[in-house]
Amino acid sequence: MDYLEPKDTERLHLRPLSLDDVPLLQPFYEDPRTTLYFPAASKAGSNQADILIRKQLGRYLSDSYGLHALIEKDSGTFIGICGLLLQYVDGEEELEIGYHLLPEYWGKGFATEAATFFKEYAFNHNLAPSVISIIQVDNTASQNVATRNGMKIDSSMRFGGMDVYVYRIFNPRASERLD
Repeated sequence: MDYLEPKDTERLHLRPLSLDDVPLLQPFYEDPRTTLYFPAASKAGSNQADILIRKQLGRYLSDSYGLHALIEKDSGTFIGICGLLLQYVDGEEELEIGYHLLPEYWGKGFATEAATFFKEYAFNHNLAPSVISIIQVDNTASQNVATRNGMKIDSSMRFGGMDVYVYRIFNPRASERLD
């Protein structure tokens, strides 16, 4: 599947996750700045990175997309994860762009660069009429990423035990392909 092929943006190398990434991702789950918006993650114990990566490996096998490792090209450093996820929102299947970066890489445009890449990938491959990002209502940094990616608040709801906004952008090419 083309989705699982490594890809590049201007500053990032994007590749599927592997179990070798567990120790690289684990600091995300050990930092109170990152788990502030993911309360379940902070309570899940020391194997949360392993759980998340194994879930992505399962998604890859079932053709349900999944998150990718983000590697900074200049340094070769693992900086976080981003990708497409199938989610069920109010009983409807939605294609979500998810992203989590290690805090030392916040504010440098990496999340926006990766999220924009995956939005364009979804639209160029006509994967969905729209894509969403589900973001906790107090997580203004992630909301800013969604806004820079052209998304707008579509709704608010409870999701995963949290109050969230659902940001959405419609595929401008979807109507062309439906005719």
